[in-house]
Amino acid sequence: MLVSFFTTLQGIPFICKLILTAFVGMCPIIEIRGAIPLGVALGLDYWVSYICSFIGNIIPIFFIVKYIRPLFDFFGRWKFFKRIIDWATDKATKKIQENPKLQTAVAFALFIFVAIPLPTTGAWVGSLIANFLDLPLKKAFLPLALGVAFAGFIVLLATGAVVAVI
Repeated sequence: MLVSFFTTLQGIPFICKLILTAFVGMCPIIEIRGAIPLGVALGLDYWVSYICSFIGNIIPIFFIVKYIRPLFDFFGRWKFFKRIIDWATDKATKKIQENPKLQTAVAFALFIFVAIPLPTTGAWVGSLIANFLDLPLKKAFLPLALGVAFAGFIVLLATGAVVAVI
């Protein structure tokens, strides 16, 4: 059934395949790990699938790191959530803001976290962590984007290996 679904998608225009691959790359949890195999299954070249997936996956990073704080503030209206958010934010941000070397270490840790292509270790969660730790967008974006690129390369290799076996 799944094979017949992808066979019917082979007839859609090239631009639609690109947009669909990039859109799946934007989706939380699925991200680049699902977008690359989808692009290849749609008939896109491996590298085209990689690039579309990468672009789709890095778009949410900017918005999450820059604008998710109001969501934390919204949940902070309830006492239970406020205590958790305030405690974790105070613990994390005081040390990080005082020490530029620690900011660099956190940025590297974000890269490693996002570069491992497992569920819930992608750009969305990494961006939430960067925002939660109050890491500036300038310090967070590059490690997150490089982590996405590295994870995408691993997925690209795995996809090629699976297709070669099939």
